[in-house]
Amino acid sequence: MGTTTPPRTLAEALRARGDESLAGLLRARPDLLNPVPNDITQLATRAGTRASVVRALEHLDRFALQTAEALAVAPDPAPYATLLSLLTGDGLDDGEQRDDVGAAVTAALPGALATLREQALVWGEDERLRLVRTARELLAPSPQHPSPTGLGPTVAEATAGMSPGRLQEILVASGLPATHDPVSAVAALSALFTDRTRMAELLDTAPVEALSVLDRLVWGPPYGEVTPNPTPPVKWLRDRGLLLPVSTRTVVLPREAALHLRAGRAHRVPEPVPPVVAAAAERDPQAVDRAAAGQAFTALSTVEELLKLWNGGGPAILRAGGLSVRELKRVAAALEVTEPIAAFWVELAYAAGLLASDGESDERYAPTPAYDEWLDLPAQDRWTHLATAWLPATRVPGLVGGQDAKGRALSALGPELDRSAAPDVRRRVLSLFAELPPGTAPDPETLLRRLRWERPLRGSAPSAEGTDLRSRLALWTLNEAELLGITGRGALSSQTRALLDEGEEAAAALLAPLLPEPLDHVLLQADLTAVAPGPLERPLAETLSVLADVESKGGATVYRFTPGSVRRALDAGQAAADLHAFLAAHSRTPVPQPLSYLIDDVARRHGHLRIGAASAYVRCDDEAVLNEILADRRSTGLRLRRLAPTVLASQADPGSLLEALREMGYAPAAESAEGDVLITRAGARRTPPRTPPTPVPEGPPTPDETLLGAAVRAIRAGDTAATVVRKEPPEGTTGTHTSGSLPRTTSAETLATVQAAAMTGTAVWIGYVNAEGAASQRVIAPVRVEGGFVTAYDHTADEVRTFALHRITGVAELAEDGT
Repeated sequence: MGTTTPPRTLAEALRARGDESLAGLLRARPDLLNPVPNDITQLATRAGTRASVVRALEHLDRFALQTAEALAVAPDPAPYATLLSLLTGDGLDDGEQRDDVGAAVTAALPGALATLREQALVWGEDERLRLVRTARELLAPSPQHPSPTGLGPTVAEATAGMSPGRLQEILVASGLPATHDPVSAVAALSALFTDRTRMAELLDTAPVEALSVLDRLVWGPPYGEVTPNPTPPVKWLRDRGLLLPVSTRTVVLPREAALHLRAGRAHRVPEPVPPVVAAAAERDPQAVDRAAAGQAFTALSTVEELLKLWNGGGPAILRAGGLSVRELKRVAAALEVTEPIAAFWVELAYAAGLLASDGESDERYAPTPAYDEWLDLPAQDRWTHLATAWLPATRVPGLVGGQDAKGRALSALGPELDRSAAPDVRRRVLSLFAELPPGTAPDPETLLRRLRWERPLRGSAPSAEGTDLRSRLALWTLNEAELLGITGRGALSSQTRALLDEGEEAAAALLAPLLPEPLDHVLLQADLTAVAPGPLERPLAETLSVLADVESKGGATVYRFTPGSVRRALDAGQAAADLHAFLAAHSRTPVPQPLSYLIDDVARRHGHLRIGAASAYVRCDDEAVLNEILADRRSTGLRLRRLAPTVLASQADPGSLLEALREMGYAPAAESAEGDVLITRAGARRTPPRTPPTPVPEGPPTPDETLLGAAVRAIRAGDTAATVVRKEPPEGTTGTHTSGSLPRTTSAETLATVQAAAMTGTAVWIGYVNAEGAASQRVIAPVRVEGGFVTAYDHTADEVRTFALHRITGVAELAEDGT
């Protein structure tokens, strides 16, 4: 048996992989699948493009990234031992590098290297490891983009273009024999810097100030500025090549010298092991579940209260989209929360599809029809609906109040709040919660350190607050999870664990027993208030919210009855008798006499005045009341005049007239053109059916196993067609083809060859032009030839297809060993 030839290219390395390994590559880097590559060569080319490599590097954890960074500054190719030495050091650093860190690096390196290989960022055998060229360019040092390791260029790179005379001067100053060959000079200087003994002897002769200069450059950045007349320590270093010129004012510490000073380490602190998420507190799991359930019920009440505010039509939408600052402040005041928290509830209702724009010319926000369906659900199902809308949402309420890249303010429900990394961060934060024992609250600082280790490159650009976006998303996730009842007292609840692992039904089943049962009664008091000692049944709560105003909220809700609230109930179509019966049926205490008097008094005056359209008119059977209105100076702006003893006309519209008379203390009622009282019912405005906002994906979705299998088969088939050996046409025939070109044969030769292949069951190579004019090469096994068409198994597409004979440019047989 012959030995396996090492791969010479990334394409050859991928071609040698098994199907499961190829599927793993496509699973880890789904961007390579769009569209499915024609063959292995195209897959390798696409895997080496800058955009794809950047995306792959952003998904590496810190140690895998450190491994790639070490390969970027290692020789190409690099043996495994060299890579290990760059990560652990050469052991000659006087104990600075602890043995336990070296052992951890040695244990973790095979796994990190396997990750880089699986993602096609590294290829080759252990003795010839190669980092993909694009990744090397991204991670290698340059003056414009310093290496993440803090290392500078090699001696050979830094001295490129340096005069032979200058190189000789450096050799002589360093105690090396002079040579006129620049290549030999560079090699001699590199050998000096990599020789531990000779390098130590050279540095022993250096001035103390020169060593201080090296200490400032050794861990990066390796570049420094010099004056035309440098100080003696800098001149000493420059004369011996320990500082090499990059420009007239810039010098650099060469990589070989820096590695000597670092004891061979590419990184100051290798991080082979992920940081442990520490526990901040340990609580009773049952107490955590109860606290989370209580907050979940508060979340439901808050969302319901928010949408009640906009039941009759919410605030107008800004021209640039979103909610104005003034309206957000009104929401915050109504919900008795801060503006950032109000923005969270507004965005949550929007993400859940309960709130949307109405699409009218005067566009406003309003509840959707889905809100009414949501209200009919049991409380536990309403909570799971909100939680499952929050988890994948890419809109980030925490950004509200900040500024975009152009300095414009970001508003709630605005168009610039999507951050595609948000769902991934949310899921990962909750999964780290779930890894802790039940009832354990994690320490936020260690949680952030773990997230930074897992994705050190993604979203790492500093923000205005001084932290990276991923950390900010994590902190917002912690706050939002507590508000929503995902966590309780800082720990993950059992119902959330069930939601993440088993689904909505399991979570709802665990949450239901923890939620308070709704009550069917209130306690009426003599001071015109009603106390609800707990959550009320929905019909009772809705009617009471019309009949009374909420005065305070908390464990118990206090409602206050006022003339305005009673009139509101009468405007909604309730009669005084209905209100008396309602209170008597739902109060555990007797109905106080002052409340009964209030209802009767407002009902007696309700509808005494009638408002219609003239522009508007007022009519009343009592002339004295109309005289009183005309005499009131507050009615001057209404421009009233008497048309008849019992009728006044106004130039104001009916709605304005109605509100003005109510502010004057009257209880008018609107009437139709037929003279009937118009009943206005609350909560009638809804948007047309709306779908919830679609999350903005961060990248291509992870393909399922069916798609992966089909893609691997298609790539293998295309590779077979692209690399198969074709038989050269015999001399004297008209068929011609060259490597990489379509075969050319006459129509008669094409038909004869295809028919012969169909009878013998052999495969042939064809050139084919489809209906769009796109030419391709294919390997087919003809099955039937009739009616000007060939039915064949297409090895390129891995399926049976029909080909038109007149579109086949030519056909060639395959070599005997090419199948």
